[in-house]
Amino acid sequence: MARYYCTGCNYIFDESEGDSREGYPPMPFDELPDEFTCPDCGVRYKEDFEAVPDE
Repeated sequence: MARYYCTGCNYIFDESEGDSREGYPPMPFDELPDEFTCPDCGVRYKEDFEAVPDE
């Protein structure tokens, strides 16, 4: 599973963990609803998130 970061604030969405605070179970980033926004800074578009490079 991959991780994606918000280019506005560096919040990370980890597909293997989801975001329990926002009510999202573990899921692929592409399956998040279109209305998903960054829970930290409010970026409104999933296109503003980028994959975290493999370490």
